[in-house]
Amino acid sequence: MPDDGIVRVLRERRRAGTMSVVTGLELREINEIAKALKRHLGTGGTAKNGTVEIQGDHRDRIVTWFAAQGRKVKLAGG
Repeated sequence: MPDDGIVRVLRERRRAGTMSVVTGLELREINEIAKALKRHLGTGGTAKNGTVEIQGDHRDRIVTWFAAQGRKVKLAGG
């Protein structure tokens, strides 16, 4: 992913279902953003390998959440 300051939110199919994956975040903020997103969405997830992974397809709500914080955010992938 390019390092252009834009947060990208994409969907990935996994064994048990769908994950919403957030990339483009700084390493120092990944854990706190993962915690805040999980609380906001009421679902599980993790922060690893420079990404935040949220269980389920919550892309639209994640984009809205980042936009409300004044971040540049894009839907990516399928």
